[in-house]
Amino acid sequence: MFIQTETTPNEDSLKFIPGASVMDTGSAEFLDTRTALTSPLALRLFGIEGVKAVFYGPDFVTVTKDSENPWSVVKPEVYSILMEFFSSGQPLFRSEEDRENAGPQDTRILDTDSDTVAMIKELLDTRVRPAIMEDGGDIEYRGFTDDGIVQIKLKGSCRGCDSSTVTLKGGIERMLMHYIPEVKGTEQVRILRSLVPHLSTSLNN
Repeated sequence: MFIQTETTPNEDSLKFIPGASVMDTGSAEFLDTRTALTSPLALRLFGIEGVKAVFYGPDFVTVTKDSENPWSVVKPEVYSILMEFFSSGQPLFRSEEDRENAGPQDTRILDTDSDTVAMIKELLDTRVRPAIMEDGGDIEYRGFTDDGIVQIKLKGSCRGCDSSTVTLKGGIERMLMHYIPEVKGTEQVRILRSLVPHLSTSLNN
C-alpha cells in the first residue's frame, strides 16, 4: 500500500490518501479521544502526541496537529498507523450504528423542507462540499433562519486558519445569494480557526 499526502490551506493539517475507500458516504470528524471511541483508527491516531483532530472523507483522512509538534515527527507515526489499519481490513467503526451516526445527514432533502432550503442543501452538496473536500475538509448545513441567514459549520482542515471568514463570505455566501434570492447571508454556527483560500475561485468555476 502506498499512502500519499497532500497539503491543505491549514499548515497544521495534512490530508493522507490511502488509495482505498474511507467513508462510503458522508464524512466524520473527531475532535477528542472521547468522540474517537467509536472508531478504532481515530482512537489510535489520537494516541500520537500532538494530534488534536481526525477527519474522514470519502477517500482520505485529514489529521490536524498542534503547532508544537513538527510534521517530521508526527507524519511517520500517522503513516505507520494508517498503513497497518488499511492493510488489516478492520472496520472503520466499532458498530454499524456508530457508522450511521458519524456520517452527516445535513444535506439530505426532507419532505418538510421548503423549496428554498432544498435548493440551499442541493448547492452545498453539489457545489460547495466537493471544493472543500479537495482541501481535506467538509461543510455541514445547520439551518436557515427567518431573516434569510444560512447557518453552516466548517470541518476538517477547514477548522484551523484565519481565512475561514473570507471563504465563507467571498465564496459560499456570494454563490448562495446569487442562485437563491431568499438568502441574505451566511454565518458559522461557532467560531472556527481555518479554511480554504481558493474556495471562492473553485465555486465560481
